[in-house]
Amino acid sequence: MVSFRWSIVFIVLTAGCFRPANAAVDRIEIIERGLFANGAQFGSAGTYEWVRGRLHFAVNPGDPANARIVDLSRAPTDKRGMVTYRGDFLLLTPRDPARRNRRLLFEVGNRGNIGMLSFFNDAPTTNHPLAITDAGNGFLFRRGYSLLWTAWNWDVTVGDGRFQIELPIARENKEAIFSRISAEITVNWLSRCEPLVWGNSRGYPPVTDHLDTAVLTVRNHQRDLRTSVATDQWHIGCSLNSSDEPNPAHLYFANGFKPGRLYELIYVARDPRIVGLGLAAIRDSLSFFRFENTDLAGSPNPLAGEVDHTLIFGISQSGRVIQHLLYEGMHVDEVGRMVFDGALVHVAGAGKGSFNHRFAQTTRHPSVHEDHQYPADFFPFATTTQKDPLTGARGDVLVRARVLGLVPKIIYTGTSSEYWTRASSLLHTDVDGTVDIPLDHRTRLYVFTGAQHGVWAYSDKNYFDNCINPLDYRPPMRALLLHLDRWIADGVLPPESVYPRIKDNTLGSVSLWKSEFPLIANLKLPRTNLAPPRLSLGQRWSKGIIDTVPPDYGLSFVTLVPMPDRDGIDMGGVRLPAVAAPLGTYLGWNLRNSKLGTEGRISRWSGSFIPFALDRNLRTSIADPRPSIETRYRSREMYLRLVRQASRGLHYRGFLLDEDVPRVIRRAGSFYDRIIVRNTISDSCGYTVPGEILHKSN
Repeated sequence: MVSFRWSIVFIVLTAGCFRPANAAVDRIEIIERGLFANGAQFGSAGTYEWVRGRLHFAVNPGDPANARIVDLSRAPTDKRGMVTYRGDFLLLTPRDPARRNRRLLFEVGNRGNIGMLSFFNDAPTTNHPLAITDAGNGFLFRRGYSLLWTAWNWDVTVGDGRFQIELPIARENKEAIFSRISAEITVNWLSRCEPLVWGNSRGYPPVTDHLDTAVLTVRNHQRDLRTSVATDQWHIGCSLNSSDEPNPAHLYFANGFKPGRLYELIYVARDPRIVGLGLAAIRDSLSFFRFENTDLAGSPNPLAGEVDHTLIFGISQSGRVIQHLLYEGMHVDEVGRMVFDGALVHVAGAGKGSFNHRFAQTTRHPSVHEDHQYPADFFPFATTTQKDPLTGARGDVLVRARVLGLVPKIIYTGTSSEYWTRASSLLHTDVDGTVDIPLDHRTRLYVFTGAQHGVWAYSDKNYFDNCINPLDYRPPMRALLLHLDRWIADGVLPPESVYPRIKDNTLGSVSLWKSEFPLIANLKLPRTNLAPPRLSLGQRWSKGIIDTVPPDYGLSFVTLVPMPDRDGIDMGGVRLPAVAAPLGTYLGWNLRNSKLGTEGRISRWSGSFIPFALDRNLRTSIADPRPSIETRYRSREMYLRLVRQASRGLHYRGFLLDEDVPRVIRRAGSFYDRIIVRNTISDSCGYTVPGEILHKSN
C-alpha cells in the first residue's frame, strides 16, 4: 500500500486532472433479459425486469483515484495504456422507468452470492432470476428500488450462479512474481483431503517446482509453537469426490486432519491477481449505472437518467468490503464523484479485509480460533480518530473520505455475535478497551442484543431440534434501510445510535462478563472472544506486499463484550420484542462440542438459545437461577400483551414498520406455543451449521 500521506497529497493536488470523459466502464455486454418473477405485479412499481450480463472495465493506472490499488502499475495495459478486465452483473428494475423510485440499491455479493432478496424480502435464496418463483414479501420491489449486483472477488469458484470476475495478473518487468504464502486449514470432522482455502474460494495452487520448500505444520492454538509434519505424510493434489480429478489447490494428509487443530501449509505461489481492482469494479459499476448515459461504444445504460441516489449494502464479508472501500477512499470515482450516498454495513464487526494486497485471499478473516495470520483486522477501526499507543499510529476509517470532502451516510448494524467473533467493540472503543470513542456524526450504530451473526433458520422446528438462536432481526433491518434512504434523500435523521458502552457498564471484559453471567447448570462458558493480534508482515507491507510468512504476532488489540442481565441476555442494544419478553436466554456465542476439536472454542458465526424452565418445579429440579415461564407470564395472553407493547415501542422509536408489527407478534405467538408444547429443548441439540454444535451437547 502506498504511503497514506503522499497518496492523499497527490489526490488533492491533482484532483480533476487526467480525467476520462466517461466512467471506467468501457462496455456493457447484455447477455439476456426478461420478466422477473413471471411478470408479478408489485404495487405501484408494477412488473420488474432482470438484465444479466458483463461489464468491461478500463482503469487508468496513472490516475490518482487508482493510486491505492496495490500492484496496478504491474498490470498489463492495452494500447491506450489502460488496465482492462471484466465481470458479471445482474440488474433488477421496474420495467416502466416512470415507476422507479430513482434509488439504486447495490449489494456487495458475499463470495459471489446474492443475499439481499432473502434478507429484506424473506424470499428463497438464489443467484439467478429465472430460478426465482417466490419474491417473498416483495418489500424492495413494492417500493420501486432498482437492485444491482456485480462481481468483485476473483477467487470465487464457478458454479451455482456465483458472480465471476476476471482480474489481471501482476508481473515484475514482464516476469512472473513468486511469493511464499500461508494456507491454514481447520476442520470439523476427520478428513484426509481439504482445500487450501475455504468459502467457495479457488485459492493459489502451489508452484510444482518449489514444492520441496513447502512446510506443513500443526498446532492447537494460534500462539502455540508449530510442529512440522513429515513430508511423506502429505502431498498436494487430491479430490473431495472420488469421481473428480485431483485438485492442485487441495492438500492430502495421510494421517487425517483432526477436528479443531490448526494445520498450516507454507508454500510458494505465483501470479498474484490485482485484487484491489475488485474494489474498483464496485466503484466503477456504481459510477456507470448512476451517472452515465452510455458506455464508450454508445450502448445505453439501462438506468440512464433514472438514479438520484445510490445505497450500498453488505452482509458480513461484504460489509467489510464497504469498510475497506471507505478506508481506501475508493467510494469516489475517477471523475471525483461519490458513487454511493449511503451505506448499510451489516455484521461486519470492526474488520476490513484482505481485499487490496499482493496474494490476498479474500475469504480469510480472523475468528476466535482461526485465520489470525491474515491482515483483515488492522488499525484503524473507528470512524473518528484513534491512536494506537503501541505503535504511535493515528487515524480512522473515514480520514480519506474527509480529505476528499465526500463522506457518505453510514448505518452500521450488528449482533451480539460480532462482539465475540469479530472484534466489534473496536468500532467504538479505543484499542486498549478503556474508553468509548464517539462515532462520526454521519454514522449510526445499532446492535441487536442477543442475536447471532446470521438469520439462517426459517422454522421453529429448526430452533428446537438444532438449538439455533431464533431471533429474526430482518424486520428492524427493513426499517433501517428506509431510514438510510430518507437520511440521504431528505436529510431526515435516523434514530440515535443504540449499542453497549463502557461508560454505562453495558460493555466490559470477558472476565467481568463471566462474573455477572447467571450460573445455568451444565452450561459451559467461552474462555475468550476474538482479540486480533497486531501483525508484523515485513518491511514492504506499506506497499501491500507481505514478506514475513507466517507473520509474527504482536500484542493483541483489546476487545470487549456486552454485559449480561440477570437472564444472561446482553444489555446496551436494541431489544427485539422476543428479547423484551424472553422465553429463554439468547446468546451471541456457541461453543464447539469437545469431541469435535478444541474444547471451549467459539464457533465462527453461531449463537444459541437456552429456554427457561416451564414451571417452578422444573426450574428447582435443574437449579436454574432464571425465573420460569410460569412465573413470568401467567398466560399466553399476558405474554403476547408484553410482546405487543414491546413491538409498539420499537415502532414508535422507528425500528419497526407498520407492516412488520403484526408479523412479529404472530411469530412470537407461534414460538410461545412451541415452547409450551415441547416443554424443553432436545437433549441432542444438533448442528447449527455443519460441524458446529451447541455447548450443551457434550
